[in-house]
Amino acid sequence: MDMKFRAHDTFFIRKGWLSKGMRHVAQAPNVFISREENPMDVLGIGANMVKALRYWMQVTGLTKEPTKGRRIQTFTSLGERVFEHDTYIEELGTLQLLHYRLASQNNDATAWYYFFNEFNMTEFGREDFVRGLENFIKMNSETDDDEEKKSKAKTVAIRSLNDDFACIINTYVPRLKINPDKVSPENNIDCPLGELGLVDVLDSKNKTYRKSIPAASSFNPWVILAIIVEQAGDEKSIPLNDLLTKKCNIGRTFNLDAICMMDILHNVEKTGEIKIIRTAGLDVIRILNDLTFEGCVDRYYADIEGERL
Repeated sequence: MDMKFRAHDTFFIRKGWLSKGMRHVAQAPNVFISREENPMDVLGIGANMVKALRYWMQVTGLTKEPTKGRRIQTFTSLGERVFEHDTYIEELGTLQLLHYRLASQNNDATAWYYFFNEFNMTEFGREDFVRGLENFIKMNSETDDDEEKKSKAKTVAIRSLNDDFACIINTYVPRLKINPDKVSPENNIDCPLGELGLVDVLDSKNKTYRKSIPAASSFNPWVILAIIVEQAGDEKSIPLNDLLTKKCNIGRTFNLDAICMMDILHNVEKTGEIKIIRTAGLDVIRILNDLTFEGCVDRYYADIEGERL
């Protein structure tokens, strides 16, 4: 398993960053590597921030770069849809989809993947997280056949893991909650993913936090369906427990408990695309039609724009 840490250079996603990145990638796919025009001048941010934005564009699933040759950025299928329908990334469903992509990146955003999919503490501090992440790295490097990967995993600096934890907190907790005395509402550079309500401050003095369950009403059914369909692959019948507990599925991604998840699924059922079956010893949902992730995203944007495809 390839693992990456601190690739954000301690810079969490600022409001407006991803939107700015999309606009510039649309105009010039080489914006982050251009030799003709200085990326810092074009994007209006410092060198380390340019590096961080380039990283965030990819791990939130908006853009991709080839692994060889010129590392120009192009839109993913999700990125194309977000750029067309929600360029300024103002819709909650867009943020939920970007968060889903980020939390699924076990290679390129390992700390985020670990936090939502492997880390089972609901109340925690920095040391709890870092200790757990260290164990996760050790376990996954021991099962790796590549000696170079094993050696690299063993030498991951604690500072990098601490920085990842701080960045996760800054990603999901508004700074006003973290430092109410030091942050003025007018000088707010929060990460837009803080709007998802996934992490809250438990005790600001002791710097402890908790994972929060968002309101069922905050989810558009097409966003949830997009994730379910992608995680299901070719399967048409999915156990409810898999939706709740499997890595990268809706339960883990959004900190859902069984009650909240069922509320959300009943709302999804109203689309006519799934059927909840809780009889004859079955606790499953059945996907009734041939849906794709992209098709569900299209229906989401059509839904919020009041159109019908």
